[in-house]
Amino acid sequence: MSLAPRAVLVHRTTEYEELLARHGTHGQAAFFLSARGRSVEAVRERHERAHRALAEVAGAVPLTWRQSRVERADLDRFLFGPEDVVVVVGQDGLVANAAKYLSGQPVIGIDADPGRNPGVLVRHSADRARRLLPYAVGAGAAVDELTMVEAVTDDAQRLLALNEIYVGPRGHQTARYTLDLDAAEAPPEPQASSGVLVGTGTGATGWLRSLWEQRSSTLALPGPADARLAWFVREAWPSPATGTSRVEGLLDPGRALRLTVESDRLVAFGDGVESDALELTWGQTVSLSVAGPRLRLVH
Repeated sequence: MSLAPRAVLVHRTTEYEELLARHGTHGQAAFFLSARGRSVEAVRERHERAHRALAEVAGAVPLTWRQSRVERADLDRFLFGPEDVVVVVGQDGLVANAAKYLSGQPVIGIDADPGRNPGVLVRHSADRARRLLPYAVGAGAAVDELTMVEAVTDDAQRLLALNEIYVGPRGHQTARYTLDLDAAEAPPEPQASSGVLVGTGTGATGWLRSLWEQRSSTLALPGPADARLAWFVREAWPSPATGTSRVEGLLDPGRALRLTVESDRLVAFGDGVESDALELTWGQTVSLSVAGPRLRLVH
């Protein structure tokens, strides 16, 4: 017998819950904020909206389905199954947080706080969940296949991300490495910089775009479903031993950007999640390229 679909509701701890965990009671949290000229009520209202959205989605799950919940901090320990429908209730960034742990499951993005989120990935309101859940497992479900980026080290460690992968120092030190591109006519270039960012078309609405605009780049950034990546070197430093001639570009499928580490330690992490980083040491090589898996985001 095949298993019934399982709705996996992905959510995150609210700011109000974090305040209560830190201060113990609502009154103590209110006092802490009021002493700084802020009110706890706006934070509690956002908390209540998020929980109403989560409750409405939970109530919309068909009775014949199974249901589970996972908090963002537990995603790396949660086992997703092939029969899952993943419902992300929160902000756009929460979809990116979940994407790296999936393998083709349909994803429904529910905006828990309409008007405060761009709604690029959390496209639906909670009241649409009752229709969207059965629709997501149907044969005619329309999904966007969003490109992802992956980093693979020479000792077979692997990292996936929906928006971008950063390779560089964990703090404010200088990253030293040699940058090389597949099939490039120019030789590898030793560089010193504050890190390298490789991102997708989805990421082109965030951190990647800020670099693109900052340097007035003429690169045509990819779209979310384009099977290409854009990459930028952050603040490359010219010196007798390091160059700045290769600081941006596009990666087509099958091509990789390779960094050979020449610092004591660098890290690679995806979508801003520094707690789930690859540790890179001197002499190690990491290759960044278009990932095989894609995020299947339901229309």
